Formats: sequence, C-alpha cells, structure tokens
Amino acid sequence: MTMPKGIMPAVRQLKDFEKALSSEHTWIVLLETRLSQLKQLVTYAKKENKKVLIHIDLIQGLKADEYGVEFIAREIKPEGIISTRGSVIDSVKKYDLIAIQRLFLLDSLSIDSNVRISGRTKADYIEVLPGTMPELIKKIQKVTDIPIIAGGLLTTQEDINEAFEAGSIAVTTSSTSLW
Repeated sequence: MTMPKGIMPAVRQLKDFEKALSSEHTWIVLLETRLSQLKQLVTYAKKENKKVLIHIDLIQGLKADEYGVEFIAREIKPEGIISTRGSVIDSVKKYDLIAIQRLFLLDSLSIDSNVRISGRTKADYIEVLPGTMPELIKKIQKVTDIPIIAGGLLTTQEDINEAFEAGSIAVTTSSTSLW
C-alpha cells in the first residue's frame, strides 16, 4: 500500500467533501459522517482517484469495534482506518488496511501511555494531536519508530512546515484554506 504523504484534507462537513475531491492531494480523511453516507462517499472519492482513510470512532451509527472494522473492510473498502482504540487497530491489521493510531497529547502521562499502546498494537502510522508540538513529534517518532502524521490545530502553513521539519511524513487538516 502506498504511504500517505503530504497534506491530507480532513473532511468534517459534507460541504467540504467536494473541495477535498478537487484538491491536488491524493489522500482524504473522512471524519464525522453518517454510516448511511459512507459507502457513497468512498466510492465517489475513488472515482476521483483519491485514497480514503476513515476515522472509525467518529462514524455515526457504527460501533468502533472488531465488527465495525469488519463491516468497513468488507463493504466500504477504504485504504485505511484511524482510531484511538488499540483493539480497533489490532482488528484493522487483520484486513490488510492501513492502521493509524490517533494519539491525543494531553499531558506527560498520556504521552507515555499512548506510546506504549502504539508499540503493542504495531500501528502502521501514529497520528499525533495536536500536531503543533514539534518536539513531541520527534520524541514519539524516535521512541516508537513508527511514521508520524501530525493533526489537530494546524491552521497555518508555518504550522505545517514545522510538523514536517519535526519528522512528520504527513499532516491532516480540516482547514480548507490549507488544502
């Protein structure tokens, strides 16, 4: 599977979906959508030669568990799944999809705990939120040796540049002006 790189539009609202499709970026992250819309969105994106990552924890009407992963893998067929849950990441790995562990950097205890979980689950990538902490991006990448995607609170080109300089291979942003 091709590695996600560069800027990845993160679609929070349906009105931004068309803008993501018309962007130059290959990868799209679907956030906060309804289960009833998911297959159509992924099918449409693929027709436009986009690769889709789904944040399973935010899909309304779908439980983020092994059965939810099975449904998405077999019926929706994205390139990958994002989750904060280690058990979901373990399930994703069974279906040959890209597994992205989302980590929220709240305090030093949460960082240590999340890094341990990521090491156990062997996620393909770690998405670090907020992505505006270059020193922590460097630390997490060094400790885990897992490629880092920066996300959250990236609102300027400078934020994006700093994330890349810190070692992120990609960034996710819902700020349409940065797409």
